[in-house]
Parts: sequence; C-alpha cells; structure tokens
Amino acid sequence: MTEQVPLAVIAKEWGRIGVLGFGGPPAHILLLRRLCVEQRGWLAASEFEDGIAATNLLPGPASTQLAIFTAWRVRGTAGALVGGAAFILPGLALILLLAALFLAGEPPRWVLGAAAGAGAAVAAVAVQAATALVPASLLRSGAGPARVRWVCYLLAGAAAAVLTGPWLVLVLVAAGAAEIAFRRSARRLSRTGDTELRRPDGDTPPEASGPSSPSGPRAVLPLLVPGLAATGGLGALAWVAFKVGALSYGGGFVIIPLMQQDAVHRYHWMTDGQFLNAVALGQITPGPVVQTVSVVGFAAAGVLGGLLAAAVAFAPSFLFVLFGAAHFDRLRANTAVQDFLTGAGPAVIGAIAGSALPLALALHHPWQYAVLALAALWLLVLRRPVVPCLLGAGALGVVAVLSGLPLP
Repeated sequence: MTEQVPLAVIAKEWGRIGVLGFGGPPAHILLLRRLCVEQRGWLAASEFEDGIAATNLLPGPASTQLAIFTAWRVRGTAGALVGGAAFILPGLALILLLAALFLAGEPPRWVLGAAAGAGAAVAAVAVQAATALVPASLLRSGAGPARVRWVCYLLAGAAAAVLTGPWLVLVLVAAGAAEIAFRRSARRLSRTGDTELRRPDGDTPPEASGPSSPSGPRAVLPLLVPGLAATGGLGALAWVAFKVGALSYGGGFVIIPLMQQDAVHRYHWMTDGQFLNAVALGQITPGPVVQTVSVVGFAAAGVLGGLLAAAVAFAPSFLFVLFGAAHFDRLRANTAVQDFLTGAGPAVIGAIAGSALPLALALHHPWQYAVLALAALWLLVLRRPVVPCLLGAGALGVVAVLSGLPLP
C-alpha cells in the first residue's frame, strides 16, 4: 500500500461516496477512481483497473467489493472494515427510512401513488440493465459455437428467472460449469492436434506429467439448511439475504428473481406491489442495489429484519476481500475461473432480462402500464439515466392517484 491513510480519512471519504453514489456501480466506480487515483494518488491507475477486474470475478455486489478492496489497499484490514461500512451505511439508513414510509400500515395516498408509479417503471429498468451488459459479454464469448452457447445460456437464464425463482443460482452455476467443460475439451483437442502434427509417426502422446490443471471453481451451495429457511422467521430471512450476497453472480438486478419468489410467494413478507417498491427504492437511493434486500428484511421483521438482512448480505463481500485480496492476481489468471464467468455471464443477462416479465405482470392498472411504456421509451429508446426515470415515474404516480385513478 502506498501510505498509511488514517482511518478517520477513510471513514470520511468512503462515507462521502456512500452519500453521493446515486446511479449504481458506474457512479461508484467513477467516484472511487477519482478519489484513489486522481485526487489522492493512493493507487496507480493500473492497480485500480486490476481491482475492478478482480472484484467482477466474485459473486455479490461488485462495486461494494471494490470499495472494500480499495480501502484494504490503502490501510489493510482495518481500512477495509471502516471503508466498507462507511460506504454501505448512508444508503442503508436512507433506504430503511423510506421503507418505513412506503411500507407503513396507513401511508398517505400520495406516498402510495409515488410507490406505484416508481414500481411500474422497474421492469423497464431491468431490461435496460440487461442490454447494457450484452456487448461486453458477447465480445468475451467469441464467435462460432461459443456464440451459439452464449445464446443458450442467455435463454436458460431468462427461463430460470421466470420459472425457478430462488433456484436461479443453480442455473447460473450450471452455465458456468458447462462452459468450463466445453472450453477445456476444446483446448485438449487443440493440444492433441498440435502434438500429432509434431509427431509424424502417429504414436499416441504420453500423459502429461506433473499436477493436473485446476478443476475450476467449485460452487459449494448449501441447498438444504434444516431448521433455518423452513421456519419462515429470521432464519429464513438470513438464508434469503445470504443467497443475495454470496450466490448471485453479476450483482445488481440478478438479485431480483432470487428474492421475489421467497419474499412474495413463499414467505408472504410482501405483496407484489411492495416488492416493486423495494426494487425502486434500491435504485433511487445511494449505495449498492443490493440494499434492496434490507427493504425485504424490513417487511419481514421491521428494523431488526432490515439490519439483519443487510448484515448477512454484505458479510460475504467483506470476507471475499479480506481473505482473498492477496490472491486476486492468481484468481484473474485462472483459466477455469475465466471460463466459468464466460458461461455464467450470459445466463446472468438472461436472468436480469427475464425478471422483467414477473415484474411487469405484478402491475394492476392500465395507468401503471402507461408509466411502464414511458419508462421504456426513456431508458431503451432515448437511453437516459435510471434515477430521473424512477423519480419521474413516482411523480406520475402521485398525479395519477390525486386525479382519482385507482391504487394497486
């Protein structure tokens, strides 16, 4: 690390980013780079770019992990803990306050209208989030048969988001594992062909000596947690939050299908409309989109539930960085990890896009679909920012209900 940055400075600077970080990961990355590279010179530009690449290899909220990593880079474990907490807490406090307002037993009618309007735009936000990821993922996949597999993974992820709910993560892992197998086989055949070209006698080459190649990332999924998720209480809430924080590749909107089935249909903590409100709040507040899980926690068990959900969801990010940051270079160089992400990436995009269907079907009234259409025009045709879209949709919802149109 370049210098011993005081913890008070880390708390101040990372807290400032936590307050100003409207707009999701792009805004977070921009603010962190401006602070650590351009203004303070704590990190070289290449170090910062390496941090982005490494944290994008991990499941969970990548921009949060980048905030933790950069704080670790300038002050070690203490810096990671202080910087990560300072980055997360402002958005968490704000989203819990808004959850208390929007999920109150008898909120004012205009509040309900704002929630219904903003929630109506969420499906368009999901589609926009998915389309933004397509170019880089296509470039990574390559051409030929790899492009065909990319489409298959995309469709599988979309179908899983619509049909499987919280088990979506299994499809993401399966896509990554399948791509490891395909690419390993292709490399093996390529090596065999090269060896045969070098051996005119046609003899079968001997087995390579030495240790075998890495077997790829092993996704250890605790699928059954007896006495935890089955209770429907705090144990179930912790399990849902854990899936969001530790098992969601791609972060951001891929958490939506992971949460919706559990929060709405399995445990009945929220209605469809309230879940849409939670997603909208996660978008318009500063900090990571994963804060959405704290609204689910608030609906399940009040402030305690919101704090528990946030703590469980963000704990893996701290652990990944604290125990893995020193090994990030090897992680980036691991062929199996790269192959896994090449397969899981399009499945994540499909899941994000697929989540738009149940989100749209959760709407109840024609005026909400009109708001959704305007949001799609704003985001997908005009390519304008997300936060103004949601604020505008909320304002349209207020106008709609004050004009006498029905509430969901």
